[in-house]
Amino acid sequence: MHMADALLAPAVAATMYAASAVTVGTCVKSLKKEENMEKLPTMAVASALVFAGQMINYTIPGTGSSGHLCGGMMLSALLGPQAGFLSMVVILTIQCLFFADGGLMALGANCWNMAFYGCFVGYYLLWRPIMRSSLFAKLGSKAAGRVKIMLASVLGCVLTLQLGAFSVVLETAASGITELPFGVFVGIMQPIHLAIGLVEGLITSAVLLFVYEARPELLMDMNAQNASGGRFSLKATIVILAVVTALVGGALSLGASGNPDGLEWSLFGNAESGYSENMGLDEEHYGIASGAADAAAAIQEKTAFLPDYAFADSDSAVGTSVSGLIGSGIVAGVAVLVCMAGGFFRKKKVAAKA
Repeated sequence: MHMADALLAPAVAATMYAASAVTVGTCVKSLKKEENMEKLPTMAVASALVFAGQMINYTIPGTGSSGHLCGGMMLSALLGPQAGFLSMVVILTIQCLFFADGGLMALGANCWNMAFYGCFVGYYLLWRPIMRSSLFAKLGSKAAGRVKIMLASVLGCVLTLQLGAFSVVLETAASGITELPFGVFVGIMQPIHLAIGLVEGLITSAVLLFVYEARPELLMDMNAQNASGGRFSLKATIVILAVVTALVGGALSLGASGNPDGLEWSLFGNAESGYSENMGLDEEHYGIASGAADAAAAIQEKTAFLPDYAFADSDSAVGTSVSGLIGSGIVAGVAVLVCMAGGFFRKKKVAAKA
């Protein structure tokens, strides 16, 4: 669902940058140094896992499309909505600058569409109420916890991807892109992202169920009874997740589907593989041309050292593996630094008031 700059008018892009920036500022202010230090290992490995997971596009059968993990629900369940949102912003920014994934002018919109809903709407509307509820109590505390995790994950991913997809349509409409009629675009975007959301929900629940069995206290809103015990130590759990991240980014990413993702499929279709043309836009010439978009593209061309997760001017599969490993490492490091910086500035501000 990474939007390209051509899908946004500069004024709409600036508005979405402002909305995402305000949310980032609010999240940074809410961070507490003591709590963040405890979450640093989890934040690092979870952020890296989401980055690696986003590299694997899974085929949506019968459509000619594919989807990939978004990750907002997963991160908010592990880190809370504020730290989860900041981690998602780090992931999307690194994807944009270093791998040319999503437009730089569109980065604010992509942060909103892919991070805000999963980290805040999904968490407060579904994850926290379900996890704190007495649903499935007759199954016993442990079994009830498993069912609630699966329910919250699937419902949360479906809802938040629907909201993200609808926001893309609204943003293109506000940008005045007449070749994307609102009703038709909605009719294509929402169903395909429903399917993508269902698969993401299953992936998210699988990861969170592992954490629940390994170290249940790592999950947000887990009551004391459900959070007791665990099959592995915290260190072992982090190591296992780190190994999975390396395998996903360095090896499994090589088997990613070559079909266009939900947004690209909606715009351009996949007629060359025998599927629908959908909106039938020309991939080379569509949307809006602007000086701001040209300037953003020029910056990306200089910063993206592994464009499209590959070595420049090379089709070698090694480039994909290197991209997965290097990108995951950068994301982990930057996410930790952002978290530490937020806690530091909050502590400094409190000390100044004392």
